[in-house]
Amino acid sequence: MGGKLSGPPGASGGKTIEQNSEINVTPFVDIMLVLLIIFMVSAPLATVSINLDLPPATPPPPSAEKPKDPVYITIQDSGSIFIAERQTTIETLAADVCGALQPSPNCKDERVFVRAQPDVTYNQFMEVMNDLQKNGYFKVGLLNEDIE
Repeated sequence: MGGKLSGPPGASGGKTIEQNSEINVTPFVDIMLVLLIIFMVSAPLATVSINLDLPPATPPPPSAEKPKDPVYITIQDSGSIFIAERQTTIETLAADVCGALQPSPNCKDERVFVRAQPDVTYNQFMEVMNDLQKNGYFKVGLLNEDIE
């Protein structure tokens, strides 16, 4: 009786029923298509849109003023501090930075860049950063480049 079942018990000579081992995927495909259509219809409804009245984009007016050169504070591994090419000390650092930013009406609103040689200790670097912050220089950029 290898894959065939006989009819109900007590029935003699009836039809034999074959076992069907194939899965009918048609209902599965039907459900997937219905879900696809539902999500395609409901997805645009789920988006929220807000009307904004934005001003028209206008380019900034051309200024005759040339952008200022940035001020670089360099910390060398010997502990000496330079503003551009001028040597300074930690005690006069804030005044010298303001002097280097002199055309600016408020020198503490300008950006200052700090760079250090690779052998500078963390203590030396943080001493400069803390002094700048203590004196009101909060726009400080850190540079990572080789100093030769």
